[in-house]
Amino acid sequence: MRCILMNKNTPVLEAEYMSGVGVFTNIYALYNTDYMPYHLCVSCVELSEWFKNRGIPSYRYRLDLLMHRLNVHAPSELLDKAFGLSLSDQYWLKPKDLDISYDKINFFENDFEYTTFMDASLSENTNRIQNESSLYSPNNTTDGMLRKAWIIEDGIRYLLKGGYKSETLQPFNEVLASEICRRLGFDHVEYSLTIYKDMVVSKCPCFIDVNTEFITARQIMDDTIDDYDSYIHKLESESIEDARIKMENMFILDYLMLNEDRHLNNFGIIRNVNTLKWMDVAPIFDNGQSLNIQYDGEYKFFHEIKSFNEIIQVVQDLNRIDIDKLQDLPAWFDDLLHQYQHMTLYSDQRIHKLCVLLNRQIHNLKFFLNS
Repeated sequence: MRCILMNKNTPVLEAEYMSGVGVFTNIYALYNTDYMPYHLCVSCVELSEWFKNRGIPSYRYRLDLLMHRLNVHAPSELLDKAFGLSLSDQYWLKPKDLDISYDKINFFENDFEYTTFMDASLSENTNRIQNESSLYSPNNTTDGMLRKAWIIEDGIRYLLKGGYKSETLQPFNEVLASEICRRLGFDHVEYSLTIYKDMVVSKCPCFIDVNTEFITARQIMDDTIDDYDSYIHKLESESIEDARIKMENMFILDYLMLNEDRHLNNFGIIRNVNTLKWMDVAPIFDNGQSLNIQYDGEYKFFHEIKSFNEIIQVVQDLNRIDIDKLQDLPAWFDDLLHQYQHMTLYSDQRIHKLCVLLNRQIHNLKFFLNS
């Protein structure tokens, strides 16, 4: 199929695309390469790899069951159901012979059916889909290992996200992160808890809109930008205000929560897709893999592995935060976990240990403040 890679309303290139397998076999013409995905090389191999990575990853929990319920064989098939559209950016594949406009199909401005995917992804029991039109949604381009689904409420796009396997703490960690960020004044994506059938899931609004895109730190990193300082300098060179402070805020949060999963794909920047101007550091999001009682030590810091005590020393001025605002946070978290204890079946002992661990990190941070 001959198609045009579009960035919103801007044609980027024309290529031959093999539907079903998500592979590009020939590039016929280049139009506006400045509007390509950031740092993507113009080649069939690079283009194919980028497009494949837009799909649901192979490591998604219960992927085989999800594919069975959706009546497809592989995530690559889902990319063809809705032009490869996403709620993280504005890229899409337009068949050359199809007269269609972005305004009519994008998921920021147009509603989509989500109950089928939500059931297939989050429900313990559901049937295989019968109506293929229900696969026309941005859920085909969700990343990460956790079960999740985009929904619409009052015109707002929200992401629902469950726990991993039998662990159900992730949604509670997301809400805890939001509470910490609110108290300390950190820019963040706001998470809340909601019930889907018999499951507690986290719920957060989409932080990208019809005029912006999320560019990951992994996309930004190259041969010249390969560590923390060079990354900060790059952000500052693009006139992003308070780039270092906003990155430090993320490290402070991760230290407090012992977040073991801060990788190069869950932080980055927001870019305007019309002007290509870098607008801001992306708000802090994806904090679920935290407070692991069995885990006590390493943090993925760009291409290095460091201890949490090393990470917190990256912050140049800890005294700018008011640690006293966290004084009653363990009690707040204790209350939150007990509210849902009838669903999670957490023992009082486990809840106590989690709150003790959180309290320990707050006191450890006080030590660094006073040292």
